[in-house]
Amino acid sequence: MRTFKQIIAVTALNLRNISQRLASSAVAVVGVAAVVLVFAAVLSMAAGLERTMLSAGSENTAIILRNGSTSELNSGLSNEQTLIVSNAPGVLKDGNAPIVSAELYVVVDVKKRSNQSDANVPFRGVQASAFDVRQNVTISDGRMFEEGKNEVIVGRSAQQEFMGLETGKTIRFGQNEWVVVGTFDANGSVSESELWTDVRVLQSAYRRGNSFQSVRVKLESPESIETMEQALAEDPRIDADVLTEREYYSSQSQGLVQFIKLIGYPLTFLMAIGAVFGALNSMYSSVSVRGKEIATLRALGFGPTAVLVSTVVESVLLALAGGALGGLLAYLVFNGFQVSTLNGPSFSQVVFDFAVTPELLGQGMRAALLIGVVGGLFPAIRAARLPVATALREL
Repeated sequence: MRTFKQIIAVTALNLRNISQRLASSAVAVVGVAAVVLVFAAVLSMAAGLERTMLSAGSENTAIILRNGSTSELNSGLSNEQTLIVSNAPGVLKDGNAPIVSAELYVVVDVKKRSNQSDANVPFRGVQASAFDVRQNVTISDGRMFEEGKNEVIVGRSAQQEFMGLETGKTIRFGQNEWVVVGTFDANGSVSESELWTDVRVLQSAYRRGNSFQSVRVKLESPESIETMEQALAEDPRIDADVLTEREYYSSQSQGLVQFIKLIGYPLTFLMAIGAVFGALNSMYSSVSVRGKEIATLRALGFGPTAVLVSTVVESVLLALAGGALGGLLAYLVFNGFQVSTLNGPSFSQVVFDFAVTPELLGQGMRAALLIGVVGGLFPAIRAARLPVATALREL
C-alpha cells in the first residue's frame, strides 16, 4: 500500500512538471499520434471495402455461377440452366413462383467526377424479382425501369462518384442510348456501385443471345443451400458452383483487403519504431532534467519501484494522449470519405467509404500503449538506478 501511494505521488509530481519539458513531451505525443493516424487511415480503407462488400451478402441468398468461375464476369449459364436452378429444391417461392433473378453482368466506361478519367462501372441486367432476392434495395428517386426499354436505374454510390448518371440523363454505351429513370439505395453495399436494367434488353444490346452469367435465388433457409447444391451436383445438365452471397463477396474482396493490410501493418510498424525513439528521447530528457528531484525523493524515502513505475506511467499517459489525438483526427478526416477502386476479380469499380471503426481505434490505442511502455521502460530503469549520493552532491 505504501509503495502504491508513493507511485501515485511521484506520478502526480511528474505530470505537474511536464510544462518544464513541453517540447520533448510534445514530440512524443505527436509521434504516437502520427502512428495511430496513419494506421487508422490505411486500414480504414480495408475496413470500408470489406464492409461494403459484405453488407450486400446474405446467408439467405445464393448465387450460382458456372463451375470454376472466379466471378460473374467469367461465368456463363444457358437459359435452360437458369430454369434448372429456378426449380431446384431449397428455392423460396412466392406462391408458385420461385424468387430468382437470372442476371447478366457487363462493364461500361463512365467518367469519374474527381478527375474525369474513365472507370469501369458494372452494368447489370436483372429480372423483375431482383429486388425480392436482395435485401434492403429500394428505389429512392425516380422510378423502376420498364421491361423491354433502354432504361436504367443507378446505385446511389455510383451516382455520387461518376458523371452523367443523374435521373433524367441520357447516357451512351457502345451503339445504344439509355435513359436514367431512377436511383436505388442498397444500404451502402456494393450493389450501389452498379447500374441496373432489364436483362433481356441488355442481352440484346450486347448480343449475348439467351445466355446469362449468374442466378441469384432466395433460399427457404440458410441450410437449404446444401440441398440445392446436392441437387444441382447430381443433375448432368448443369455444372455449377453454389455459394451464399456472403461467401461470394468475401472471396471477391479478400485479395484487395489483404493487399491493403500488407501495406498498412508494415508501414505502421516502421512508424512505431520512430515513435518509440521519440518517447525514449522524451523520457530520457525527463529523467535528466529531474535527476536532482528524483534523488531528493529517494533521500526522503521513496523507493526505486515508485520511481520506475511512475516514469513508465508518465510515458504511457503521453503515448495514450497521442493515440487519442491520432484516432480523433483519423475519424474526423477519413471516416465516411468516399472513394472508388478497381476490384480485380470483377474488373470493375467498387465505390466505398473509409470506415474508422471502434475496432481500428482500439488497435491504435493498444499500439500507443505498447509504444508508451517500451519508450518509458529504459529511462525508468535508469531513473530507478540513479545513485542518490551522486545526484545529491549536485544539489
